[in-house]
Amino acid sequence: MTTSKRGFASITQMRSGNFQVRYTAPSGKRLTAGKTFAAKVDAEAWITDKRREIDRGKWADPDDMPEKITFGAYAARWLANRQVAGRPIKERTRQHYQSILDDHLTATFSPKLMTAIKPRDVREWYQTTLADKPTMRSHAYSLLRTIMASAVNDELIDANPCRIVGAGRSKRVHKIRPTSVAELGVLTSEMPERLQLMVTLASWCALRFGETVELRRGDVDLSAEVIRIRRAATRVGGTYQITTPKSDAGIRDVDIPPHVVPLIEIHLGKFVDPARDALLFPADHGGHLQPSTLYRHWHRARTKANREDLRWHDLRHSGAVLAAATGASIAELMERLGHSSASAAMRYQHVSRGRGREIAALLSKLADA
Repeated sequence: MTTSKRGFASITQMRSGNFQVRYTAPSGKRLTAGKTFAAKVDAEAWITDKRREIDRGKWADPDDMPEKITFGAYAARWLANRQVAGRPIKERTRQHYQSILDDHLTATFSPKLMTAIKPRDVREWYQTTLADKPTMRSHAYSLLRTIMASAVNDELIDANPCRIVGAGRSKRVHKIRPTSVAELGVLTSEMPERLQLMVTLASWCALRFGETVELRRGDVDLSAEVIRIRRAATRVGGTYQITTPKSDAGIRDVDIPPHVVPLIEIHLGKFVDPARDALLFPADHGGHLQPSTLYRHWHRARTKANREDLRWHDLRHSGAVLAAATGASIAELMERLGHSSASAAMRYQHVSRGRGREIAALLSKLADA
């Protein structure tokens, strides 16, 4: 994003290309215009009009006029102040929400008064929006519903107009087929030696990509045989930012399978600097590993394993399935995966091949007893 200042206001170009205006009200508060602008000249014209409105004494604080608040103004304020569990949302999430607003909600709802948005308006928007992209459509609808729910809580509107049953859910487009142990062996061996442990940790320890690329020597406790997940690296605007894991539950100690311990020892000795803050998987220049570098090797490895359908994140899915196959409970899987809800952990479970036969055999043993 790029920002330019003009007198009492500033203009910021968003990732979508649209321009957002923030200005200083007579009260000293910093406010956001109730809409974004396709051209910078339009944003500048809006600033001129707003300045004239203030000078003539005709300006009114939107917070004091709930019946005149537009969706665009409320959504901008909602996004600026959004918190989850008492903490501001992560910048990557904020940018994702802003992109959805700019690309899919602003054109229809931004100029409308919040009190004027009715269920019919939402249904008509939903019927013509992203029909060929069901996952993104569900995300856009969910964001709209959440914003309107906040407006209900703020007593700005009486009821949420988003009432389409099932619109916030979408069927998984990519059906995940977990990897077998043999396939994991091929995938690992076909990666460059310095990246082989990444496949191992993503699968056998079920680590997220952002957790893995931020791992440092001090996070690995081989005496206790655990990996301590305390941070994650996320890409925002093409650069890495170090942040906390995805949720509070993501801060965890992951027990290392015994067969992985010697692999970590070898990797630490060959590829990691001795300092405690040294990255386990650094880029050639010493910073964080770029996804493009990893994926170049990953795509070649999965072709060798005849698993072109496999995404990197599916390794974590496969690791969860392997853990479930050991008989781990939902609570144990939640702890290992860093999930805060049972439903999230259950999404990673599949019926392991041959498990049904094992269960049947165990039932017969019970009958014999």
